[in-house]
Amino acid sequence: MNKMTTEEILAKDEHLIQSFANLDALKQQGARTAIVAAKGAYVTDSDGNELIDGIGGLWCVNVGHGRSEIIDAIAKQLQTLDYYSTFYNFTHPAAAELSAKLASLAPGHLNHVHFSNSGSVANDSAIRMLHHYNNRLGRPEKKKILSRVGAYHGSTHLAMAMTTPAYSDGWDTAADGLVHHLRSPYAYREAGEMTEAEFLEALADDMLANIHNIGAENIAAFIAEPIMGAGGILVAPDGYHKRMRQITTDHDIKYIADEVVTAFGRLGHIFASEDVFGMVPDVINTAKGLTSGYQPLAATIISDEIYEVISGPDAMFLHGMTYSGHPAAAAAALANIDLLESEQIPQRVQTTGKVFENALRGLADLDIIGDVRGSHFMMGMEFVKDKATKETYADEVNIGLRIAQETQKRGLIARPLGNILILSPTLIMDEAMIGQIEGILRESIAAVTATLPA
Repeated sequence: MNKMTTEEILAKDEHLIQSFANLDALKQQGARTAIVAAKGAYVTDSDGNELIDGIGGLWCVNVGHGRSEIIDAIAKQLQTLDYYSTFYNFTHPAAAELSAKLASLAPGHLNHVHFSNSGSVANDSAIRMLHHYNNRLGRPEKKKILSRVGAYHGSTHLAMAMTTPAYSDGWDTAADGLVHHLRSPYAYREAGEMTEAEFLEALADDMLANIHNIGAENIAAFIAEPIMGAGGILVAPDGYHKRMRQITTDHDIKYIADEVVTAFGRLGHIFASEDVFGMVPDVINTAKGLTSGYQPLAATIISDEIYEVISGPDAMFLHGMTYSGHPAAAAAALANIDLLESEQIPQRVQTTGKVFENALRGLADLDIIGDVRGSHFMMGMEFVKDKATKETYADEVNIGLRIAQETQKRGLIARPLGNILILSPTLIMDEAMIGQIEGILRESIAAVTATLPA
């Protein structure tokens, strides 16, 4: 393909519908950025500007851009077997090897893997499997799902129903009445004067009250991100996931860990559920870092117990997608996992991630930063007009967007989310680059602060 100018790219781009965007605002000149190249921790826009990829593509380019090991593995696979399905009685070496690898890495007895194309579909798949599981057990009424306010589980019709209602404003979602949203673990806004332990008790009481009202016999699963991502980087109180796991176990409710973002090194481990949060769920869903974004691939990993029920006598597994376990995507994942292991990237993140976390927490001295939260390479900062009252900026101020625009001018891509700015960079950054990011953020926030009315 011949190199196109920025003007040529954007002229053709008028036919593209961008995701989660204000489509009307994108009609304005200068509203869109065209990324044309990437290497390591950097991307390059169509005007030749090199930018630190502070959002890791979209939470996903964990091993960095342009890794020849993954690119070569994809090309080699395509030359050998470009495509075959994993439908009916068919399989292929890449999908078989990857499923065995994921089973070896997943905690506990999560030994069976279903592949799909995205985290949204992985989460949908988990629900379909658990609904079928309960049908097989003669419990057709046990179908409802517990999610949380502030959650993000995807944008397919069912996954969006499990996502916080804020993401479907003006849009419909599937299965009205199927999903019940529990109280958000958003300590900065929800805990008030409670201690962390008291807030944990309040959240546990909320879950128990909902189970009592709905009836455990009607609830199939609780779905939760270890750290809530697109809801604003929300970190639950210490011990939350172990406590919720115990409650769900006591009430025969399956626990789905949505590790679409947190798996494959972002928090310093391949999977976070057990190694970081001390509990083993019934299902883990993952995507993004599974291939570091080099190919679209997701996995729903289920326990032996669930698998034995859905694979019993006369059981038909009536679910799947054309590209489930695509050979090239599976090859990309295997090469990506090999890099994570051979270069000990998760282990390095245990150190560099803490440096990054502490660098961003150091920005809390700025007047408009009310809260800095997250862990390792999954961080967010919330901007406020008044630290004492936690008063937010009006939507029309676009504080997060304005700061993101300033960081981009200085060479850093960050993700605005209303009054919040999110950073989820590649996992290969060194301390010098972390210091550079800290400096860009400080300068950018100061520049926007100077334009705000007193």
